[in-house]
Amino acid sequence: MKSPLKIYLGDLTYNTVTLATEAFPLNVAYIGSYCKKLFGSDVEITLFKYIEKIEDAVTNDPPDILGLSNYCWSHNVSYEIFKLCKQKNPDVVNIWGGPNFPLDSPSQIKFMKKYSEVDVYIPTEGEIGFSNVVKRILDCNQKENSESIIRKDPIDGCITRDEKGELQFTIPTLRMNQLDEIPSPYLNGMLDSFFDGKLTPMLQTNRGCPFHCTFCTDGRDEVNKINHFSINRVQDEIEYISKKVPGNTHSLHISDLNFGMYNRDLEICEKLAQIQQRTEYPKFIKCTTGKNQKDKIIKAIKKLNDSLRVTMSVQSLDTEVLNNIRRDNISVDHMLELYPALKEANLQTTSEVILGLPGETYENHIQTLRDLVKAKMDEIVVHTCMLLDGSEMNVPQERKKWDLKTKFRVLQRDFAKLNSGKKVLEYEEVVVGSKTMTFEEYINLRILAFVIFVTNRGIVYDSILKFLDENKVDVFELYYEMYKNLKSASIQTQEIVEKFKKATIEELWDSPEELLENFEKDSEYEKLLNGEAGTQVIYHYLAVVISEGMDDWTEHVIQTTSDLIKKRPEFNEDLESEFKSVTNFARGLSHNVLGQDRLETNPEYHFMYDIPRWLSPKNTKKLNELKLDSKIKVSFALDDEQYKIVQDNIDVYGDSHVGRSKTLKMTPNQKLWRKPLASLKHTTYLCWGDSPDTV
Repeated sequence: MKSPLKIYLGDLTYNTVTLATEAFPLNVAYIGSYCKKLFGSDVEITLFKYIEKIEDAVTNDPPDILGLSNYCWSHNVSYEIFKLCKQKNPDVVNIWGGPNFPLDSPSQIKFMKKYSEVDVYIPTEGEIGFSNVVKRILDCNQKENSESIIRKDPIDGCITRDEKGELQFTIPTLRMNQLDEIPSPYLNGMLDSFFDGKLTPMLQTNRGCPFHCTFCTDGRDEVNKINHFSINRVQDEIEYISKKVPGNTHSLHISDLNFGMYNRDLEICEKLAQIQQRTEYPKFIKCTTGKNQKDKIIKAIKKLNDSLRVTMSVQSLDTEVLNNIRRDNISVDHMLELYPALKEANLQTTSEVILGLPGETYENHIQTLRDLVKAKMDEIVVHTCMLLDGSEMNVPQERKKWDLKTKFRVLQRDFAKLNSGKKVLEYEEVVVGSKTMTFEEYINLRILAFVIFVTNRGIVYDSILKFLDENKVDVFELYYEMYKNLKSASIQTQEIVEKFKKATIEELWDSPEELLENFEKDSEYEKLLNGEAGTQVIYHYLAVVISEGMDDWTEHVIQTTSDLIKKRPEFNEDLESEFKSVTNFARGLSHNVLGQDRLETNPEYHFMYDIPRWLSPKNTKKLNELKLDSKIKVSFALDDEQYKIVQDNIDVYGDSHVGRSKTLKMTPNQKLWRKPLASLKHTTYLCWGDSPDTV
């Protein structure tokens, strides 16, 4: 083989309306880096993230080997690129890899028959299997008839077809125990071109997951063992990223499935903290923290200056449901025990719940939400249950066992028109009912989840929530009453919730064929482009509320709180005075945080109570014990850093509802809401509460 083997590797993202998946293509970079180590100048490797770039490259200069990642968010477009490549170079070897692949043999055979343009599938980690394919071709010393070479004998770590078209494999899953055998694609410069001011650097410190959740593609026994990159390597990569990252990139992704659970994660956090102090990067770290060992996690990430949230991914708190999905959980009591430490470290918490799990009912889902509110989670995100290829829940016998009723919907932001004019989009299959939950219950629970998602966001309504708690009112009742009494809200708030409900129903289709046929129509595809369809509905309408209806939403929160408080037998003028202070504090924090004029519209209120001091984790006094000698005027403003973080994200993702929903995902909660500034003698401004003795 005189010239090097030309290899293209892609982890693709859509960017039609905004960037859909913003992470660096670290997964395929590992494969490329390992191949380069093994084969040197015998291979020429190019990495891709953007669809238009790989489409042009495949059309004008097709490779000898094309390797693409397979996730639910890039599945269909990857296959279109495979088909295009076969047209341009019939001898190309198309290799697909990733978790989006069925577990059971009959479904695997069906999959490979359906995707006939794929020559090789690598179902787990890709480095060894991919390099085995490359070696097979290099050893034959010819690029022609590569497909026949691949079919001749099984290849370790791969699923291929034999000459009769039957699936063949020896060891389909090969994992690398010593991860440092893979040269760092950061340190060798392979990822340099992706520091483009749009994408977010991704860091991986370990691989594998010790848990066995049936809804997850990482719940398989094959990936149960945890393997680590060395600490020195991870620290060197953090240093390298911090020097390369452009000024408008504020985020870092950590792809570990349980970050913070291991002792070494403390050292990684210490390194990140040093970088933050020196460079002010990263301001936001996106990752999933571990499912247990929360005390250890808090100790690790409290060093990171409120740039990372603690994730309590409980999925359900019902014992029977948890047993159905092979899951055990951190308990509500333990979460409550952690709360003081979380607040003292100024850490925000997110709890993830899945709606539609096997055995879930309307009642036990409500109880899960109630318990999470009791545990004082700052953000409660309810996801609709997805049936993923590669997860145990999606095998035929599990679907039948639970009588899972499903629909199909477009994956948010994942659609494009290729150069050929073909429209391509991604979809997912979701559970909308079962033998224990009706479709109507599913819709009603989605609406309640939206009310909680908007209102229980941490910081913005903390004063109201603490006031309810201090007066022995169940905070969950606030959310439930807001949900039940939406007709008492403003017309704008009612319209937003009604649009959310309508979008939640209309996003669902009975079959992939019906969905795809619909969006082939130009008029329907236009709805994807303008944000009428193809959005992540709950985040989309969160952006609508915060952008256009936050003041009205706040008034619905306040009115519902007022109704609950006035039912208390001890309600009097003093309590009404306290109520006025805590509600004005929420009004000030929440006002106009995304508008173009947000630096100029600073609301002002007078206060008789030191609200920030009362909200401090170190405070032990009740609000009535923190009454001021005289009223003070407080202005609520955004500082320059807050403005820049939000604006830089809007510039990357777009100033639309779709772009703003992505901006909200990429902005630390502490950097979003206004800050209270107390006016002393109308001359000096300082952050109210920073110096309690002064006020």
